[in-house]
Amino acid sequence: MQYERQMQQHDEGVVKFFANHKRQNLADREVGALLCSLTAWREVMAKLQLVGQEISRYGGAGYGNVSGRIGAPSSPRARRPFLITGTQTGGLACIGADHFCMVNAYDYRENRVESVGPVEPSSESMTHGAIYDLTPTIRFVFHGHSPTLWQRAKELRLPTTDPSVPYGTPEMAREVQRLYRESALPEIQILAMGGHEDGIIVFGRSAAEAGQVMITQLARAYEQQCRTGKTCFVW
Repeated sequence: MQYERQMQQHDEGVVKFFANHKRQNLADREVGALLCSLTAWREVMAKLQLVGQEISRYGGAGYGNVSGRIGAPSSPRARRPFLITGTQTGGLACIGADHFCMVNAYDYRENRVESVGPVEPSSESMTHGAIYDLTPTIRFVFHGHSPTLWQRAKELRLPTTDPSVPYGTPEMAREVQRLYRESALPEIQILAMGGHEDGIIVFGRSAAEAGQVMITQLARAYEQQCRTGKTCFVW
């Protein structure tokens, strides 16, 4: 088996971990139903501009990603496989099986991810893995970018990671785990990424649950915006 080993260290949407990645197509029988669920919610997020790519935002890099666990809930930590959108797929208008990969293992200490698929894993894969390690009941993780939510995280009392912690790193993985222990994160299932402009993460036992958390909190943010006298919402 031939693997590609890569590491990059800068800018929005760029991989910051070592990725042992094997390029191969994903078997339909392995990911079919999960792929359809993730694709559907990724489409909803794109319509809400939580996923996308714009020249005026983040240096023109694509943003946002979705993932879903596969396999037994009892799988050991750091080896809970999940299907995730590939790196820099946020700007694609239409995605399918060719735009996902399977992360099979992740190691915070070695800053390493092992994956297979037609594309390399999202830059947020380490963070997704850290969230799946929190509890076996978490089966879906959605990462979107919302200035409206992010800027009102304090008003909405959203758990927020330390602004000094960069995205896609072992430090971010540990910071998410800290929030799960020390804040209301287990109950509200949403966090803001303090050092990752506009970054929001939600999770749930199902794709519908994770998506509903994102939409409900976005509505709360718009309600707060309305109360300040601003009725023209700009995403």
